[in-house]
Amino acid sequence: MKYRFFTVTVPIILLVVGAFYFTAQFIQPSPKKEITIATGSKTGNYYKTALEYKRLLEQDKVKVNIITSAGSIENIKLLQENKADIAFLQNGTITNEEAKGAKSLASIYYEPLWVFYKNDGYPVDYIIQLISKKISIGKVGSGTRDLAQDILKDNGITTENSTILEYSTSEAKEALLKNEIDAMFVVSSHKSQTVKELLANPNINVLSFKRARAYSRKYTFLEALTLYEGTLDLYRNLPDENINLLATTANLAVRDDFSEELTRLVLKKVVEVHNKKGLFAKADQFPNSFNMKLDLSEEAQRYFEYGDTFLEKIFPYWIASNIDRLKILLIPLLTLLFPLFKGVFPLYNWSMRSKIYRWYDEIREIDNQLEETEKINLKEELEKLEKLRCEISKETKVPLSFMGEYYNLQLHIDHVKKRVEKLL
Repeated sequence: MKYRFFTVTVPIILLVVGAFYFTAQFIQPSPKKEITIATGSKTGNYYKTALEYKRLLEQDKVKVNIITSAGSIENIKLLQENKADIAFLQNGTITNEEAKGAKSLASIYYEPLWVFYKNDGYPVDYIIQLISKKISIGKVGSGTRDLAQDILKDNGITTENSTILEYSTSEAKEALLKNEIDAMFVVSSHKSQTVKELLANPNINVLSFKRARAYSRKYTFLEALTLYEGTLDLYRNLPDENINLLATTANLAVRDDFSEELTRLVLKKVVEVHNKKGLFAKADQFPNSFNMKLDLSEEAQRYFEYGDTFLEKIFPYWIASNIDRLKILLIPLLTLLFPLFKGVFPLYNWSMRSKIYRWYDEIREIDNQLEETEKINLKEELEKLEKLRCEISKETKVPLSFMGEYYNLQLHIDHVKKRVEKLL
């Protein structure tokens, strides 16, 4: 009788534990903290940006692998072949039909299209003036090649009336400086060493698109930008005049089946790297989800719409993430707590009274045997009652609101004791 309380509490505890265990089977396990990022060449800005992501992600104990490629076309294949989780793409080079199994994550910065040509005394104002020239349009697999082909085609320049070459950026730069080609196309950030070198070279000119706005209307993923005189170097006055540029954006793409938790963590680092004011961008302009050819991933859409969650603002990311994953456990918890809460006061009253009532078994047993007990043994029963009274005094601790039941117990002991004394 002394341990009857456990016959109620133990089943309740087992029920709660069982419910949590059953629900836990539906919780997705924590993802492997490893990401593979596909970039461009080691000399390009994609690779440098990936190194920045790597530095920040490794602070959160995420292993980052970086693999190089020829560019956007090859990167999308790496995603589709599960050789990369996230990849850099040049906006406008890949469509949804070509990128099955991949979604866009964010636009992260402007990538101007630079058309450099030999300075032979005759300025080039329109692309059509490059007809019959030797032109490098970028390597196979690169986004530069795809964009350059479209622009040349719109201006009537083809392999039939001009020499189209597929050099890498570094190969094209060397060939242009050696007068082996007449012009080169390159899509790259203004921070690119190649862009800086060619802008500073007096023997090389850069084409200023007079019809930049017309191109931006035709190609919705392009924007018309102006690089103002002296912007890159005031001392050397680079460039030496205002230049109208066309710019696409660098995009990040992600595999459809990639972890939502890691996707969200990557987006947080992307914001940290790219939300600052730049040469062409305002503060907080990037990252964004504008003018992208690929559909935006659901997790990226949620992040751009709502930002950091309440938990992410309070806890470090992985703690917030684990709490969020375990929120499904609230279902059995709330289901069990509601009836338990309703029964907590009756259960409390019962547990307090049980501390008192459990002694009645022994008192009743003594009382029932008195009539049959010989006088010689009645003294033993009397001693037993005194011993029971002392034991009750030591072991039975109850709140003041239950002292009535406690003193009733003492009165009942006295009642049995008087019966013993009368029989003696």
